[in-house]
Amino acid sequence: MSSNRIANTNDGSPDAPKLRFFLNLNNLEGLPPGSLWPGLEGEARFARLAADGFHGIQLPDGQAAPPACQPLATCASDRISTAAEAADTVARYADHGHQCLTVHAGWGIEDDDAVFRLVEAILSASERATLPVYIETHRATITQDIWRTVQLTKRFPEIRFNGDLSHYYTGQELVYGGLDMKIAFMAPIFERIRFMHARIGSPGHIQMPVGDGSIRPLQASGEIDYLADFKQLWTRAMVGFLTTAGPGDFLIVCPELLSRRYYYARTFPDPAGVLHEESDRYAEALTYIRIASECFAAARLA
Repeated sequence: MSSNRIANTNDGSPDAPKLRFFLNLNNLEGLPPGSLWPGLEGEARFARLAADGFHGIQLPDGQAAPPACQPLATCASDRISTAAEAADTVARYADHGHQCLTVHAGWGIEDDDAVFRLVEAILSASERATLPVYIETHRATITQDIWRTVQLTKRFPEIRFNGDLSHYYTGQELVYGGLDMKIAFMAPIFERIRFMHARIGSPGHIQMPVGDGSIRPLQASGEIDYLADFKQLWTRAMVGFLTTAGPGDFLIVCPELLSRRYYYARTFPDPAGVLHEESDRYAEALTYIRIASECFAAARLA
């Protein structure tokens, strides 16, 4: 068993553990006409994001940090497909001042030995580079199902995750058979989430509108109120963070609402047959900030 430990993101302050809001820059791709996002570029883009409540940005896979993104901090994302790639991939990001790196690990078709070698390599690379590396819970990776991910926590208690819980809620249809039972089983995962890709889905669609976030969304037309379920999932992950967090630690909540290019944003035809996204993904990202803040307040009381 590895002795490595993946650190929490920490700002060096004596402050109580807190949330920090980042935006994955893919969230700004292909926004529909009329979006709240004014289409800014360069320094004006980063100033607007900061004014809207974001503390940082996440760079899409392999993308270099902009030369001037003040006052925002940065974190990175990438893929590590094999153990042999881990050291070089993590090292590329270690000297760029990033808060952390989130990764898709493997393809989900590896046997246990290959998975264990991959995780060990990622943990070792993270420790060597003194850069927190959080393995993302994502389809088509080694963490694509909750059973195997829980087994990884037993083999590597020090593993830490980027919790993109939409991949479990939709991809494994967590509500099928009972959400409470699945949440109980996932306790070791929630205890290790140190970064959250914020995306809310339904049992059948991985990215769904939430309206203003205060009531059941109009699109929750079936038996399940997916927004209420995600509030429960997010709060549980935040409780896991707060249970062991210390002074200066922060949990990054990072909306990553993807465009129709990735088949995430749903589109519907107008009378002329032109497809339009059903919601403004930037406005939704701002709503996510408020929802996550409310969940964090609830987690503090849990």
